[in-house]
Amino acid sequence: MGEKNAEKSEMPRERLTGELLEQLLNAPTPEAYLDEGLTLDRTLPDYLEQLRAARDLKRSEIIRASGVNATFVYDVFKGKSRLGRDNAIMLALGMGCTLLETQRLLRLDGVAELWPKVRRDAVIIWCVNHGYTRQQTDDELYRLGEKTLFGTSPLA
Repeated sequence: MGEKNAEKSEMPRERLTGELLEQLLNAPTPEAYLDEGLTLDRTLPDYLEQLRAARDLKRSEIIRASGVNATFVYDVFKGKSRLGRDNAIMLALGMGCTLLETQRLLRLDGVAELWPKVRRDAVIIWCVNHGYTRQQTDDELYRLGEKTLFGTSPLA
């Protein structure tokens, strides 16, 4: 799966938040920054569709690879539902997202981004960065004694 990330088509480059923050702080007025058109009003369904199209994936492929309920995924793509943190991570893994794309997906869903100071998050970050599938990520989480994304707790 690690090779899949290299095969996908490129998403348009977005400026990093740090770059934008620096530009905002150096602007003489808020209007000067806002007039540059650097802010964006992106929705979760728009971002998911952009990711799907960039990878030339069918929704059915995403559903199968992520393990998230099909009806639920279709509702999320239509903007009728929110994913929640674990489902968002599962969907990102199912789409072969990079770490940056995964963090954006989480942010757009209104949930906490992955944080390397949290043991479970650290494992997930490592798996995303190495191109692991959802199943492979769950195997790593289970192996390391963490709650899996698919909802299975490790044996005590």
